[in-house]
Amino acid sequence: MGQAEVTSTIQPPAPAKQRAGAAPASTSARTGARVAPLFGVPAVAVVALLLYLPFLWTTYVSFTDYDGLASPVWSGLANYQAMFSDPDLVGALVNTLLWVVGMVSLPVVLGLLVAVLTYGHKWGTWLRLPFLLPYAISGVAVGVIWGFVLQPDGALGQALGFFGLPGEHTGWLQAGPGNTLMMIVAVTWQAAGVNALLFVVGLQSIPAEPLEAARLDGAEGLRLFSHHLWPQLRPITTVVIGLSIVGSLKTFDVVWVMTQGGPGTSSETLALSMYKETFVLNDYGQGSAIALFLSLVTFAASILYLRYQLGEPK
Repeated sequence: MGQAEVTSTIQPPAPAKQRAGAAPASTSARTGARVAPLFGVPAVAVVALLLYLPFLWTTYVSFTDYDGLASPVWSGLANYQAMFSDPDLVGALVNTLLWVVGMVSLPVVLGLLVAVLTYGHKWGTWLRLPFLLPYAISGVAVGVIWGFVLQPDGALGQALGFFGLPGEHTGWLQAGPGNTLMMIVAVTWQAAGVNALLFVVGLQSIPAEPLEAARLDGAEGLRLFSHHLWPQLRPITTVVIGLSIVGSLKTFDVVWVMTQGGPGTSSETLALSMYKETFVLNDYGQGSAIALFLSLVTFAASILYLRYQLGEPK
């Protein structure tokens, strides 16, 4: 090997400027890694200010006698003992559970039917539109509309009378649990459309090839749905039912507008009882106890439902 070849195979040392430039780059990366968490401080501060601090304050107040004016006086478990021994609050808990059952069944099933029956139809989008439009209406507006419909001389009674059916002058909201069931129907009118939209999204995510193969094998109607569509809709169904559970536990606006929890307390929910105790009776301790209990129930129901869904063999 000649001297020229040896010289050509030896790489010259890097320039001094290039060697010196490596150190600042490494230092900059380490500095950026240390500084990056600081950018999350404002977000953490906002969450702590708007979520954690109110929760801690509510928890503390739930163990006190507090009217919102004088200083809180520690009362231990008195508010919780009063809550579970009050028949009105027990009735509110029963009504809340009735809302959970109703909202997990009626809007979910109706939304699924609308989605399956209109999916792939030439006019499917237009057929779903009447079901989706009520979702753009606020809960207060839904309560006002259905309050007029369900009056003894309202639209429902007049329609029944026109067809010669009983119930023309029925007070649909005058007794429980019938008033709660009618309010569930009102919210079903509002919520079914968005559930249908979510199910349509789930249907659109199903590959077309397996469905075509199933149709070639003779699968149609209920068989096609139960064996091929429904298993593919399990993930989106988990989302829809989860949202329905959480929403039903927080039901307030429709009940307040339509009945204000009455007659008496026959249609009160836990959320409505919390509002009345806190802002009508000025018993912030009792209201905070109900709020904390409702939060724990909502959290526990969500966790149990998700654990069941995630742990169930698919």
